Amino acid sequence: MAELLITGGAGFIGSHSCLMLLEAGHNLVVLDNFDNSSPESLKRVLELAGPSAADRLQVVEGDIRSAGDLERAFEAAPAGRPITAVVHFAGLKAVGESVREPLRYWDVNLCGSRQLLESMQAHGCRSLVFSSSCTVYGLPEQTPISESAAIQPINPYGHSKAAVEQLLADLAASEAGWRIARLRYFNPVGAHPSGRIGEDPRGIPNNLFPFVSQVAVGRRDCLQVFGGDWPTPDGSGIRDYIHVMDLAEGHQAALDVLLAEPPQLLSLNLGSGQGHSVLEVVRAFEVASGRSVPHTIVERRDGDAASTVADPRLAAKRLGWRTRRCLEEMCRDGWTWQQANPEGYGR
Repeated sequence: MAELLITGGAGFIGSHSCLMLLEAGHNLVVLDNFDNSSPESLKRVLELAGPSAADRLQVVEGDIRSAGDLERAFEAAPAGRPITAVVHFAGLKAVGESVREPLRYWDVNLCGSRQLLESMQAHGCRSLVFSSSCTVYGLPEQTPISESAAIQPINPYGHSKAAVEQLLADLAASEAGWRIARLRYFNPVGAHPSGRIGEDPRGIPNNLFPFVSQVAVGRRDCLQVFGGDWPTPDGSGIRDYIHVMDLAEGHQAALDVLLAEPPQLLSLNLGSGQGHSVLEVVRAFEVASGRSVPHTIVERRDGDAASTVADPRLAAKRLGWRTRRCLEEMCRDGWTWQQANPEGYGR
């Protein structure tokens, strides 16, 4: 059992990870400003975790850029015990938005992470699991993509994640004792199988799965498929999708390794190693939902690649972790969430 600070713990990946960490017996302090999330997600996390978890989850509303808010979070651990490790989800994550608002992305993602690390230093906490992204690879020269691939992001979001990764490497090199895992996600989708927690983006979704599910449930009229002439079997782009519950298990596995082994800096892909095309996802979601998903082929987007698939072998070797849930389960659980919550958490 550890005392954990979870930044951005009310978000999509954060909420599922909080549930898993509570079920593993850890005590959690969640710091979230609810900019793109809802307090309701954490209420539902406690419902799923059961009565014994009520005293093991503390919520602090605040911003990672604020030293004062971070101080309140570090002091909020149950029984005054010090925070053992941090799982850092908090940040902005939409590629298109980052192009329009680069200053905001650099401020939240990089400056927020810097402030968090300063607070960790001040409190003697040297263990961190960082939510990075496969966008740090940009347009990869080959797939599947291994951790040794060039770091060459092509948009402000990817640049900000790569910058935090470099900051973490510099910090680990400058001071002994740091235990850091940089987890490069591919495409998290799905939901908890109960349908009680899931992905609830504000405004128009930036990712495929929530858009597909909102079309299926009737919130949106039609899905745009960006490009039908890619060099793939059906002409649509291929991506590596990972069930959010598999991703949450990856965080728990990374945390277990960091706390059990000597100080180190890990960089790991979290993906399935299997690609699915956009049209394949659409067909699978239609089967899972029993609804049609109207879609139209439009021009490619700048910066997209034909195929982006992870090489997950290093995570299997170092963490003993691999994905266990297939595309059909991703669609089934995503539809269970969307059908039960057609308007999300109802902010």
